[in-house]
Amino acid sequence: MTPKSTDRSHLPTREQVRAFIDESETPVGKREIARAFNIKGADRIYLKKILKELVDEGHLAKGRKRELAPAGALPAVAVIEIDRLNEDGEAIARPMNWTDGAPPLIYLVADAKTRSRAPGVGDRQLARLARMKDGTYEARTIRHLEAAAGPVLGVYTKVGKDGRVQPTDRKIKKEVIIREENSLGAQTGEVVLCEILPGKTHALPEGRVKQRIGPMGDAASLSLIAIHAHGIPSEFSDAAIKEALAAKPVTLGNRTDLRSLPLVTIDPVDARDRDDAVWAAPDEDPRNEGGWQVIVAIADVAHYVTYGSALDKSARERGNSVYFPDRVVPMLPHELSSDLCSLHENVDRPVMAVQMWFDADGNKLRHKFMRALMRSIASLTYRQVQDGRDGHPDAVTKLIYADVIAPLYGAYAALKKARDKREPLDLDLPERQIEFGDDGFIKAVHKKQRFEAHLLIEEFMIQANVSAAETLVKLNRPCMFRVHEPPSPDKLLGLHETLADMNIRFAKGQVVKTSTFNRILAQAKTEIDRELVSSLVLRSQSQAVYSPDTLHHFGLHLSNYAHFTSPIRRYADLLVHRSLIAALKLGDGALRDEEAAEFTEIGTLISA
Repeated sequence: MTPKSTDRSHLPTREQVRAFIDESETPVGKREIARAFNIKGADRIYLKKILKELVDEGHLAKGRKRELAPAGALPAVAVIEIDRLNEDGEAIARPMNWTDGAPPLIYLVADAKTRSRAPGVGDRQLARLARMKDGTYEARTIRHLEAAAGPVLGVYTKVGKDGRVQPTDRKIKKEVIIREENSLGAQTGEVVLCEILPGKTHALPEGRVKQRIGPMGDAASLSLIAIHAHGIPSEFSDAAIKEALAAKPVTLGNRTDLRSLPLVTIDPVDARDRDDAVWAAPDEDPRNEGGWQVIVAIADVAHYVTYGSALDKSARERGNSVYFPDRVVPMLPHELSSDLCSLHENVDRPVMAVQMWFDADGNKLRHKFMRALMRSIASLTYRQVQDGRDGHPDAVTKLIYADVIAPLYGAYAALKKARDKREPLDLDLPERQIEFGDDGFIKAVHKKQRFEAHLLIEEFMIQANVSAAETLVKLNRPCMFRVHEPPSPDKLLGLHETLADMNIRFAKGQVVKTSTFNRILAQAKTEIDRELVSSLVLRSQSQAVYSPDTLHHFGLHLSNYAHFTSPIRRYADLLVHRSLIAALKLGDGALRDEEAAEFTEIGTLISA
């Protein structure tokens, strides 16, 4: 047999491949590189090897579509903010949420969209980026992102009879004059909300105090400052409120009736909404001895929030609910988030549910989705459930422990075997709870207790999320994946240097897995060290994003992962629900083709 030729003279060198990627205006994939150099057949293995070496050495970075670009390069679509105007009047922008040193220069290209509305400093835009040979970028506007409209928030200072408000938003350069009769009795040092009165634009504007918030530094003041600083919309449009008020409870219709099953919700004691319910029981199939079946039922938000409606527009604008120590800025109005879409006990509620079957070792055998009607038999807290598990039930959990709570733990014990074998990232970062005094200032900060009940619900939700992603991938339908890329070489180098000072071994240049980090965590000898190392490992990780492209979730060590379980507070979950409804032909509220075409753009927006 004639041996295969090893002549590679016709193939590009590493330097040529890297130069091609460096000079491309946008990220490129292996297909484009192979086409450019006419690489075919078995020679693709050689190309794959070169690209892996360049990525491992930190010269290249992988993008969301497995595209390649120089390390530190920006994605093809990103949210940018106008930073300044240069001497020629060109708008210079920076990428939002940039944290790694000085950001690259982005020049906004004047086109039909930008000419119709001149950009100002602080304006945010969703833009398509093209990388220039000198490392700068040209940006073309896809959409202007409106800043939150509404009153000005600032600190009031009395000046003679009148007063002035210094805005907390640094983008607002002018103070606001407040005449005494418009001050609402505000005192120096108070945070106030004021509306701008009609007047001359070249002078300092005049305003009227609408609300006195409180002294600078208390919880209410800090929350409102954060809301205004980040442009978080805190008011719903009249149209959205009207739609929410018009919403009605759902009847059974064509839905699967789950009201005979003892589903329960398990949430923190201060939960503001209840969007998931669970049930478990042994699998009665004799072929699955020791196996379990689990149902995770999620509020059917897609029934109430349909594409293009006022509610949908406000939810997309927010992207998520935002939680503060003293309040929540919800993605949906109270009438939905805390009522019709909240799975309160002893009331019928519409849900999207997934039934999953697991073997005795926690491996998922199959699953099916359904649109259903359920009735929770109890709204439980994590503490209640854990106390029942530990032999200290209260009046509620005592009655339902054997038939409801015990099977949940039985199913979790099986799922935990598979989880431990999978080895997701196991960080020890306890959640903090802030306690306020009567004066509105922080009194104490406590570590929240974390029970096995938390881990139980967490694992059930992960399995439901995986099932949603798997279904959409199998049916080749659009999915908004939750993507978590492996850490960058630069961050790993920084972690190596920090851990070396703590005498914790972490070899440079290795291919990292979640098990690599778990071994690092195991070297921490005390609880304080473990928390510190967990924090360092967390900071070394890539930022998780939403994307319609199928990519690995590094932290969970999962191939397909989406968010399905919280559509009340995450827009990505609502999109996944709509896609499942369309894919499985489950009725109204299905994903539209025009909405699916916007997934890349929406993913960038809600990630930002």
